[in-house]
Amino acid sequence: MSEFLYMSGYGTFIWSAYAIAAIVMVGLVVLTLRNLRANEARLLVLEEQKKKWDQSLEDGPSAEVAP
Repeated sequence: MSEFLYMSGYGTFIWSAYAIAAIVMVGLVVLTLRNLRANEARLLVLEEQKKKWDQSLEDGPSAEVAP
């Protein structure tokens, strides 16, 4: 097993490259999930604004339009 991990002297380079790649991939997943949650929150706000806008259009031109 130690010979496999040593990899003819290149084990340090190979395993550190695997570790860096794994850290980058985990970071990308974390950033993607954070952006997803932020975009979902923005979507909810926009949907609420659309409901208010649609309601104001149904009420007629005399109704106030909230920004």
